[in-house]
Amino acid sequence: MKTKLFFTGILALSLLACESNEKQSAPEVKKGALTMNLYYTGTNGNARKFAEEMIASGTVDSIRAEEGNLRYEYFYPKDDPETVLLIDSWENQEALDRHHATPMMKTIAALREKYDLHMKAEQYIRIDESNVDKSFIRK
Repeated sequence: MKTKLFFTGILALSLLACESNEKQSAPEVKKGALTMNLYYTGTNGNARKFAEEMIASGTVDSIRAEEGNLRYEYFYPKDDPETVLLIDSWENQEALDRHHATPMMKTIAALREKYDLHMKAEQYIRIDESNVDKSFIRK
């Protein structure tokens, strides 16, 4: 069974069932920021090959440099070697819309086709932190 992530209140990015191939720390995220969890699934290791090519080609660095990008990071679920999780965070919907309008999206779409990947997407919007039960959050 694939690990399912459940987020309540504030966006929780503690992915205990995943290991990161990056050393990017989680940014301080403001109210109204949004995060996309994109699950890329393929066969024969293609999801990981896709993530590796995204990084090696400089596409990931270009996305991280875009105005409004807060995080763009890949994770590998321990119990599913054919899936890669991308956590993609933006200051607001307008920043994400600008990203979606860039020519880079054609590059990403072509790589998804090249590796025959299927996707599942989840979107989370950061809300007021005062509603979160902080007794379970270790800082």
